[in-house]
Amino acid sequence: MVVRTRFAPSPTGFLHIGGLRTALYAYALAKHDGGDFILRIEDTDQKREVAGATEALQKILQKFGLQWDEFYIQSERQKSGIYQKAAEKLVEEGHAFYCQCEARNAHTDGYSTVLRDPCRDKNLTSGAIKLRVPDNETISYHDFAHKKDISWDSNTVYDATLLKSDRFPTYALAAMVDDLDMKVTHILRGHDWLPSTPIHLLVLKYLGGDMPKIGHLTDILSAETGKKLSKRRDSVFCEQFLEQGYLPEALLNFVALLGWAPKDNRELFTLPELVEHFDAKGFQDANPRFFLDKLKWFNGQYLRKKSDEELLPFIRQQAPKDASDKLLLQIIPLVKTRISLLSDFATLANFFFTRPVGVTLSGEDKSYLKVAEVVLKTCDWTKEGIETKLLESVKANSWKNMGFFAALRLATTGAKVSPPLTESMLILGRDETLTRVAQGLSR
Repeated sequence: MVVRTRFAPSPTGFLHIGGLRTALYAYALAKHDGGDFILRIEDTDQKREVAGATEALQKILQKFGLQWDEFYIQSERQKSGIYQKAAEKLVEEGHAFYCQCEARNAHTDGYSTVLRDPCRDKNLTSGAIKLRVPDNETISYHDFAHKKDISWDSNTVYDATLLKSDRFPTYALAAMVDDLDMKVTHILRGHDWLPSTPIHLLVLKYLGGDMPKIGHLTDILSAETGKKLSKRRDSVFCEQFLEQGYLPEALLNFVALLGWAPKDNRELFTLPELVEHFDAKGFQDANPRFFLDKLKWFNGQYLRKKSDEELLPFIRQQAPKDASDKLLLQIIPLVKTRISLLSDFATLANFFFTRPVGVTLSGEDKSYLKVAEVVLKTCDWTKEGIETKLLESVKANSWKNMGFFAALRLATTGAKVSPPLTESMLILGRDETLTRVAQGLSR
């Protein structure tokens, strides 16, 4: 059997962390067995569509390396009449009926507030089309993510709308028609779809064809509140994290382990490695928590794995526009072991581009700087030459290294914590370093 999976987002905005996880799992599940990964844009509810969202979804998935094999847009498929034909077939076979209950608003579905719609036995020939849910049956399936059987009493399942009066399908019809038509073998989706599953199972059964396997993923919880990640309370969009300085591969690795675990508890996976080791038996039942510190740890690991040249285009986005590649390639080795976010670069390395201002130095600090100034004017301008002469001066004056170099660091970088001081002065150059020391002495 060729494994075929799909990621089917609605074009209503940016890609959610939960959506990225679903896409990643669907991709890995298919590619592990050499199968196909489908991207399907579910835009039949066009009132909610955000302009440009479809293109944005494609671009962000490509940034994460999740390249699809097939691409579909439901509104384009709707024009062929595929959903209307399916709905009418269900009516003809007695599994659906026309409904003319008062609509919520123009061009929407039929509407009633009871479990069994009053129109189901009126033999109407026009209107919205709704599912005729059978009475006194058990509706069940095996959830391959939860690894258990789940069932419902059909007497608790309502007659759901399948085709609205404007001839656009609802999710319950369009997604099921597409899954069968596209020969999807495994459906992975969020846990919030579980209550609707009996409706989907009935539609799949009545339409006929090979029943896809279905798996529902856990909810991702906020570490702070313990509640499901919320667009209102939490940072949840992938674009936000990339803008904050997280690498795509780090974010992808992090979300991979939010609800799935490898057999050997390994943590670091490139996308090809994840595909190689992916096993649906690794899905977990416990809802994972989104720990930002853990994501930062992952990001730091991936930052340090990159060569200086590989990091250059990322660092360039954080540096002043007029900074040369040569200068940035000198700075990167000093900072990449000290940052967990790309955006940390601006804070840590700003002194390379702008002289410190507002630095407060004590009288003792200035005593240190006067000696340092003399040394820096005459010493060999090498790491060994600078450090040897400065240490000799500290010893000659019976000072402690910590206080002396703290004052020099503060005057040179404007901060108590910085990249290695000597290497930083070498990049700045003798003249610029002496200018900053003199500036410190003049305050």
